Amino acid sequence: MHKRSVERLNRIIITGAGGMIGTALTKLALDRGIEVFAVVRPGKDMPFSRAGLHVVRCDLSELKKCEASDSCDAFFHLAWDKTTAQGRDDTDTQFLNIGYTLDAVRLAKRCGCGVFIGAGSQAEYGITDRPLSGSTPVNPQSAYGIAKYAAGKMSALLCSQMGVRHCWARILSVYGERDRDTSLISYCVDSFLNNVSPELTECLQMWDYIYSSDAAAALLAIAESDAGGKVYCVGSGQCAILRDYVLRIRENTNSKAEPIFGAKEYYENQPMYLCADISELTNDTGFVPSVTFDEGIKKVIEYRRAEFS
Repeated sequence: MHKRSVERLNRIIITGAGGMIGTALTKLALDRGIEVFAVVRPGKDMPFSRAGLHVVRCDLSELKKCEASDSCDAFFHLAWDKTTAQGRDDTDTQFLNIGYTLDAVRLAKRCGCGVFIGAGSQAEYGITDRPLSGSTPVNPQSAYGIAKYAAGKMSALLCSQMGVRHCWARILSVYGERDRDTSLISYCVDSFLNNVSPELTECLQMWDYIYSSDAAAALLAIAESDAGGKVYCVGSGQCAILRDYVLRIRENTNSKAEPIFGAKEYYENQPMYLCADISELTNDTGFVPSVTFDEGIKKVIEYRRAEFS
């Protein structure tokens, strides 16, 4: 393993800072003494306040006018409109997201950032049966996946033109305390905590889940390395059958409810194999996941039990 480092980060900007990954990245950066400019939508706020945290309220559509700081080191673009299943094929909105990403690159340049880290998605790969890496062929099926892929390519080109180092992180399935209520993890945790049997598909997919703080650590490691122009797949590097995750959630909640596998049909174009090969990421940045699924899911269970009790 060879970690290649550049100058330490002192100030960073994060769009989508109030989301699950954004919150984890903000906390991790602050813990390391890095000042954070957190870009959140108007009317929204960060779930916490700490020294070194500066909240910048700006909608994605207004990034071209946004001003944060002119002396930042790295820019993390996590914000994206319509990421849930209901909005992933909204072609007009997904098209706009590409432009917003380019606006984010220009903002990064205005703020003096030397590196731009964009959040891509597993959806860029489409249907595949091999471990996913930066070099795995892409064939996105949804408008969301197509737009993510286009945003990655276009932002790389614009960064090259502006002299900003660019990296694109195709993130697999992240779970954590601030996960949306409709995710599989949240649905199963809530169901089991209430001793209600969750109605699921057969859940025979091979899947890779990464805890939010580990995903944040990977993004920060990419920014702190000297890797440029690369695409990384961000996951835990560990793969299991999806129904095994469901049963481990049940075990950790001590629930008496039994999951009902096969009650629902798979989504159209449902990927059956999403597992990350993180060897290049580890070699280039030194990143190694530190939170096991059982450790992470216990934190999620504690959070959701307290949040909704």
